[in-house]
Amino acid sequence: MCRACNYTIHAAQHHFGWDNSIAPVQRVSPGESVLYHCHDSSAGQLGPQSTVADVAALDFGRINPVSGPVWIEGAEPGDALKITLDSFAPQPAASGRGWGWTANIPGFGLLADQFTEAALISWDFDPATMAPAMWSKEGRVPLKPFTGTIGNALAEPGLHSVVPPRRVGGNLDIRDLSAGTELWLPVEVAGALFSVGDTHAAQGDGEVCGTAIESPMDVVLTFDLVKDARLKMPRFRTPGPVTRHLDAKGYEVTTGVGPDLMAGARDAVAGMVDLLCATRGMPAVEAYMLASTCGDLRISEIVDMPNWVVSFYFPRAVFE
Repeated sequence: MCRACNYTIHAAQHHFGWDNSIAPVQRVSPGESVLYHCHDSSAGQLGPQSTVADVAALDFGRINPVSGPVWIEGAEPGDALKITLDSFAPQPAASGRGWGWTANIPGFGLLADQFTEAALISWDFDPATMAPAMWSKEGRVPLKPFTGTIGNALAEPGLHSVVPPRRVGGNLDIRDLSAGTELWLPVEVAGALFSVGDTHAAQGDGEVCGTAIESPMDVVLTFDLVKDARLKMPRFRTPGPVTRHLDAKGYEVTTGVGPDLMAGARDAVAGMVDLLCATRGMPAVEAYMLASTCGDLRISEIVDMPNWVVSFYFPRAVFE
């Protein structure tokens, strides 16, 4: 429980998709803090005891629930909503342990054409220490909780899918939207109508298989308002280094080179899957899912035409 929070948004107070006609569940003034009880991205369809059959049966109409919306007093189109991400606390399972899941969902992910069968990994971790979580018997993934989906309502009327990121935020899946970060989002409707969800225990840059360590979290946010900011896209400020938790042992890196960034990204990730299979004896789909939780997809070069370089960094700390 957040003793300093002004309000609590409960797990039942959520919605699917962005729609500026959804009534706000709370009115919040700039300077106030709110505790959100956020679902995992499956809205509870998957849990610690789930099986691969449950992945295949997922209802995509219930994917990425976001808690809210809240009305920010004084927010008008053209303003920017400033959100300080104060803290993240895992919601323990019945066992008292933190939990999460990573899945290969058919038809979803960067290499969906190569990985067509459902797969599922369940994670168990200490919610108090947030020590690295075990992957099989030989690896540990460092944890860094953050929110994948965070945004304001769009100006356009009607229901808009929560799956793609948008100019007002949404499903950004930026792992550095973690505790201590400050985020600015454009406001397009009166009150902003802000919502948040899709919390993760860890993710690599790119979320290449389409899922990270999907984990329900309690999130504390503080709101401020920047009048007439005329912000066109989200921006954020981190409180310090963003890679140090994975840097200690160096990286294995694969690349993709060519005139198409998407093709280069696919080649870099496929190369890492092949490398992990060859060096660790892992099944390909497990290597793909593991890479999604902790590996980083980066544009290394985009000026030496006609070919660009995309690199995939896998932290050796997971295995050492």
